[in-house]
Amino acid sequence: MAVALYQAKAEFFRMLGHPVRIRVLELLQAGPTPVRDLLAELEIEPSSLSQQLAVLRRSGIVTATREGTTVVYALAGGDVADLLRAARRILTGLISEQHALLAELRAAADGPREDGLPSNRRPGDG
Repeated sequence: MAVALYQAKAEFFRMLGHPVRIRVLELLQAGPTPVRDLLAELEIEPSSLSQQLAVLRRSGIVTATREGTTVVYALAGGDVADLLRAARRILTGLISEQHALLAELRAAADGPREDGLPSNRRPGDG
């Protein structure tokens, strides 16, 4: 039975696994948004956006309502916005760690110079 739960979670994360879908969800955090505004922000073909919106609609994490001739999309609940904020925090931490590691690798690769300073520093540098 637990396998079904893990399968459902994997499907959920696969559904999120497209850059356009993530960007749409981020844009919708600001509130309900007409398709034309999404198109202007994303700069992709309408058919591509339509496909990605259909995936999000079928998953139930976005809703679509018609206002005259305009279709307006919105997040189905605040949990999606919370998930995106958590993902941003996680990525920020990972990227920060990677930058620190990169700086260490560069410093180690440069090694000390004959005057004892690391090769990326010059005499007179603080």
